[in-house]
Parts: sequence; structure tokens; C-alpha cells
Amino acid sequence: MTAVIAPIEEMGGGKSPAAHRWSRKDLTFDKITFMLVFLVVPVVGYIIFVVSPFVQAFYYSLTDWSGFTPGMNFIGIANYGKLFTDSTFLTAMGNSVLLALVLPVVTIGLALILASLVTVGGPSSGPVRGLRNSSIYRVVSFFPYVIPAIVIGIMWGQIYDPSSGILNGILTGLGLEQFTSFAWLGIEGVAMPAVMFVIVWGLVGFYMVLFVAAIKGVPAEIYEAARIDGAGRFRTAMTITIPLIRDNIQTAYIYMGILALDAFVYMAALEPGGGPANSTLVMSQQLFTTAFTKGQFGYACAMGVVLALITLIFAGVVFLVNRLTGGNNEVAE
Repeated sequence: MTAVIAPIEEMGGGKSPAAHRWSRKDLTFDKITFMLVFLVVPVVGYIIFVVSPFVQAFYYSLTDWSGFTPGMNFIGIANYGKLFTDSTFLTAMGNSVLLALVLPVVTIGLALILASLVTVGGPSSGPVRGLRNSSIYRVVSFFPYVIPAIVIGIMWGQIYDPSSGILNGILTGLGLEQFTSFAWLGIEGVAMPAVMFVIVWGLVGFYMVLFVAAIKGVPAEIYEAARIDGAGRFRTAMTITIPLIRDNIQTAYIYMGILALDAFVYMAALEPGGGPANSTLVMSQQLFTTAFTKGQFGYACAMGVVLALITLIFAGVVFLVNRLTGGNNEVAE
């Protein structure tokens, strides 16, 4: 046995391949600085500025901290028990979930339609191209996104104004007298759809440009082959465009869902009081009011933890659906 091991140790120097790979000779100055700059520093920064605040917020959610005094008492999960018996917060949570269910579907759907029109929705003959003057449509559609969300909210608040808003003026000018002094943001069943429209209007252009870039990466030969096979525009979109850019769609859907679960800026500008019968109140609004108006930071932190968990669940469901539908299948080489 010793005679067999000795030659092996002589050949390998008594070190395994793994040990040889991580020898000090391989740790050059360039490799060390690379790991420090691109691995250690980002990880440390992420822990300090992202993970640490989450942990801190969770700890505060277990206390009765008022936010304005140094003292606090540990009360366990009492804030969470109070949270799920709070009818106002439950209403806000339901509104936030409704936004997360509706806004991504509408926004991403419209963005896909517009992106397809300006890239491959042109004439059925000749090279594959978009509608005529499609570049103008891109600029016009993207323009609302460059406007800050708070400005969009204030602007549409003026447009929706019952007495002097331009929307009621246009509708009554067309002979629709029922819209005289119509309170778009003051009617329980109308306020939420009106706010949703503003959010979609402000964001659809961004996602359209995102999908335009993704569709431009699809080889034109694929669309030409589908055209030769007699596939119409709808079938081409469903069988070629969407499957080939589904990773982009998944990313956009998650981002849009996160924004919908927040929606604080739009709601604060359009419905600062939560709307009629709290019909537009969202969790971020209730969290802000609880913390800075009522001085209940511990209770507000519990709301923040619940909001973070709902956001993670939303993202996880999107990833799961994408995986179950074959979105992560790798192409065999």
C-alpha cells in the first residue's frame, strides 16, 4: 500500500487538484483586487443597505416604538395580531392586491400590442417591418414615462376635477350632459378604475420600448418563415413573439407588480385621503399615515413586513408560473 501511495504523492506533490488550484501562487494582486471590488464590496454594501434595514424593520415590528422616543417595549407578534383585525388595513391590502392583479396584465398586454405594431405589424408583403412612422409612435408613447409620477398625479387630478377639469368639459361638449360636474375620484366604484388608467397611461410607453428592444433581437427570418407559412399577426405574436421574449415579459411583469403593490406616489397625488370609503387606499398609504401621523412606527413596520412578504410571494408566483409553462427550458445545442 505504501509503495502505491508514494509514487502518487511524488507525481502530485502530495496535494489534491483542488488544493493546487487554490494555492497562494494563483492569488495574484489582480485576482485579489477583482474579488474585493466586484464581490466583497457589493456583498457588504448589500448587507448594510438592504438586508440590515429589513432585519431592523422586522425587529421594530415586534415592539411598540412610537418613532419619536428612544424607548420601546418588546411586545412580540401583538402588532401582527392587531394588523389582521384592522379593517382599514385589510381594505388597503385588498386594494393593493387588486392593483397587482389588474395593472400588470393590462399594462404588459397593451405594451406587447403596441410593440408588435411598431416592429412587425407593418405591411404583409416585403421585408418585415413595423407601421409607417413607427419611430414617432415610440417617442409619443414613451413621453409620459419621462414625467415624474407625482407630476402625472397632479396633472390628472386637475383633468379629473369635477368643476374645471378638461375631461368633463370635453364629454359635456360632446353632448354627454351626465358628466357635468362628474366626480371621477369621488365615486366609490369609479375612483379605482380612474386611478388605474392614470398608472397605465404613465407606464405603458416604458414597457413598450422594452419589448421593442426585445423583439428587435428576434431574427427577421423567423417572422418571414411564419409569413410564408400563412401565419397571421395574432398567431405570429402568440407562437413566435411571446415565447421568444418571455424572459423579458417575466421581468417586466414582476417590476410592474411591485410598482402596483406600492403605488404610493400616484395614490398620494390623486387620492391622498384614501378615496371614497377607502376604495383607493393602499398599504403604503396606510403605512405612511400610521407611522408619521399616528406615531405608531412599530405597527407601521409590521405593515411594511407584510407588504414585503406579499411582494416576495407575487414574484415567486410569477417565477413558478413561468417555470411550469416551460419558460426556463434550455435550448439543446
